[in-house]
Amino acid sequence: MKIGFFDSGIGGLTVLHKALKFLPNEDYIFYADTIHVPYGEKPKEEVKQYIFDSIDFLAKQEVKAVVIACNTATSIAVDDLRKKYDFPILGIEPAVKPAVQRSEETRKKVLVLATRLTLKEEKFQNLVKSLDNDDIVESLPLPGLVEFAEESEFSDEKVVPYLREALSQFDLTQFGTVVLGCTHFPYFKSCVKKLFADDVEIIDGSIGTAKNLKRILEAKNQIDNGTGTITFFDSGQMIEDPETLSNYKKLLGILDDNL
Repeated sequence: MKIGFFDSGIGGLTVLHKALKFLPNEDYIFYADTIHVPYGEKPKEEVKQYIFDSIDFLAKQEVKAVVIACNTATSIAVDDLRKKYDFPILGIEPAVKPAVQRSEETRKKVLVLATRLTLKEEKFQNLVKSLDNDDIVESLPLPGLVEFAEESEFSDEKVVPYLREALSQFDLTQFGTVVLGCTHFPYFKSCVKKLFADDVEIIDGSIGTAKNLKRILEAKNQIDNGTGTITFFDSGQMIEDPETLSNYKKLLGILDDNL
């Protein structure tokens, strides 16, 4: 049986990239709902319907687990999805906990970069409240990074000026840790690094999700010796076009260079 990965677009590849490191012999289905991307600026109930339609599709592929490789989708739907399906459903959330823990050493603040919908959701707000006793967590929506990623625009010339303008409201010297709270954002880790001091740590939640996936499958004795095959779907349609498939594989290669 395969493992399903779901995202609104290509951002979930950053989580799949980590899963391939821990579970290289599994077979995967990667489902990108690119017809409806981006999710982060749309009404919650509309997005929730897109998510359920997508997971319904994956369930019909007889997957043994599904990773919601999207912070926005996790924040608004993961609890309800788990009530509906009997296979494991894993989510991803901004890595606020390790960031706050690190701040105890650095004595500096934490900056969470994510989509607007993720940041305003109760799940994220409760996470911050449970951890941020000293009011050190700041947040900023960066919808432009999702657009850049979906357009395969990764150049410093375009991305860095956008980031510099968006971050101009902060004194960047106050921060010791930056959390990439959207799965599209790790593509721009090197761009983000250019705006912060060398000792600022930039983290995301993908490695924790990948480790948790392996742990759950081991506990269920469902580790397979597959071929490491990835089947790609675009809003319910299998991707067979050679150019599109090549682009997805190229994006996974970019992550080898950037993460």
